[in-house]
Amino acid sequence: MTENDRRTRGTREPLMLKVEYPEAGDLLADYTENISRGGTFILTRRDLAVGTPVRIELSFPGLLAPIVLDGEVRWARSSMDPDQRGLGVAFQLEEGDTAARLAQIVECIERGDPEVIARTLRVLVVEDNPHVGKLLEEGLGMHAGRDFQGRVRFEFEHCKDGRQALELLRTQGFDLAIIDIYLPIMDGATLIRALRADPRLGSLPIIAVSAGGRSAHELAQGAGADFFVEKPMRLQEILRTVKKLVEL
Repeated sequence: MTENDRRTRGTREPLMLKVEYPEAGDLLADYTENISRGGTFILTRRDLAVGTPVRIELSFPGLLAPIVLDGEVRWARSSMDPDQRGLGVAFQLEEGDTAARLAQIVECIERGDPEVIARTLRVLVVEDNPHVGKLLEEGLGMHAGRDFQGRVRFEFEHCKDGRQALELLRTQGFDLAIIDIYLPIMDGATLIRALRADPRLGSLPIIAVSAGGRSAHELAQGAGADFFVEKPMRLQEILRTVKKLVEL
């Protein structure tokens, strides 16, 4: 676990330590093994005395509101390597309904409650121009926070040719594919037809994109794409299309 920390305003407030887990599973594992038993170990370069009150803010990508727990430093680990230094923190779970509230939040995380954790959409971008792929990822990621109030987040994978994309789609789960019509090795239209013929992938939402004009549009429609977007693409058009396809 890693952390970014800062002091909260006012001298009477405890020191705030922000802990960002890579994903939900890491927080859940730490809760089961450590936090639910009253404490955990936090990597930090800060030197704090035993007994120092601290406020811990636990989060991971997609958690709509961080989990805040009060506690105090019980022990410290020093090391020549600053990235291995840290603090053992004991939480005050017995105060009020803290333990019950924490257990309820953890249960909501485990079942993917949309009131607690953002919906994650896995998107495969099949595009041989890495610049276009990066623009799509950055644009959709930015709009996820602004247009959906953080309640939707995107995870992206990228492929440069249709054959690689077909193999990936057959082995991993995706909620949406954005496919360029003109691709090396296996073109986009051939890829889309292969997906539509696969019983497991036939209903995958597909947005076809191309600068090929009417002919590319006809290829995409004939292959079975749900929508066609002309290049250069406008992010708002892509976003509106994504909303329609995945019912956001």
